[in-house]
Amino acid sequence: MATRFDLIDMQLMVNVASAMSLTKGAERTFLSVPAASNRVKGLEESLGTELLYRGSQGVTLTPSGEVFVKHARTVLRQLDYLRGEIQEYARGVKGRVRLYANTTAMNEFVPGVLGRYLVTHPDVNVELRERLSHQVVKAVVDGAADIGITAQGSGGAGVRYLPYRSDRLALVVWEGHPLARGASCAFEQTLDFDFICLSESSAIHALLIKAAEDMGRILRFRVEVGNQFETVCRLVAAKVGIGVIPASAAHRYARDTPIRIIALEDAWSRRDLHLCVRDAEPLPAFAQELVDLLVADAAPEPDCASAPCGAAG
Repeated sequence: MATRFDLIDMQLMVNVASAMSLTKGAERTFLSVPAASNRVKGLEESLGTELLYRGSQGVTLTPSGEVFVKHARTVLRQLDYLRGEIQEYARGVKGRVRLYANTTAMNEFVPGVLGRYLVTHPDVNVELRERLSHQVVKAVVDGAADIGITAQGSGGAGVRYLPYRSDRLALVVWEGHPLARGASCAFEQTLDFDFICLSESSAIHALLIKAAEDMGRILRFRVEVGNQFETVCRLVAAKVGIGVIPASAAHRYARDTPIRIIALEDAWSRRDLHLCVRDAEPLPAFAQELVDLLVADAAPEPDCASAPCGAAG
């Protein structure tokens, strides 16, 4: 095949695939929608196959489109690695790191580290995405992410896992709630009360649903919020319902919010977070430095085993 591939076409297809939208893909590639559409059509004609299914709800990749995007991501990633290797010789050439993380890592651990990293790496951009743990691993496998933070500790072909942090979930209730009298409780004891839950996109949401189903019970939703631990705490303090969030977040918000923190006795309430990267492809120097900083920053967080959980903080 004598087809010549254009890097802009590759980036466009990757952006369209990520957004599942030609319009948003065009915006991310800094192209007008007509120009983007013409590029995709030209690419399809050159390859002799359709890359996108087009419908009223947006676009999806055809099987050949999935293959094209997979290889396009590999090519673009290799170019990022090339830029990273020669940065010290070519000032002004920017590198890019794609970091995908689950809800807890995104809210609790990543912001502080990322702030320090960006200050010392002004020539590097970071693409930060929140995903469920299994989606984080898939993104690393597919090459959509360079670094992942996940509650998953195995799985995914060619993925290497590094221990990161321990994450313990805790129950938060308002002062005077029947469960506030104890320092700990089993999750089953909470199922008679209304819950303030994180959104469906949160791994914690899925974890609580499964735990309730395993007990033959149904989780009683009163309010479903975005993935914001502070909102959960404020609604709990307002006596709207109870919630389950990371203990580290609960202790932080308990300083200013009248809530009580109760340890969960269930084994699943403790989760081990891992960093994950592709094993076969070494990261460029600037991306490896972010991994090293994340590892160095990792330290035991306050949880219900080391802090007075029955107190407001």
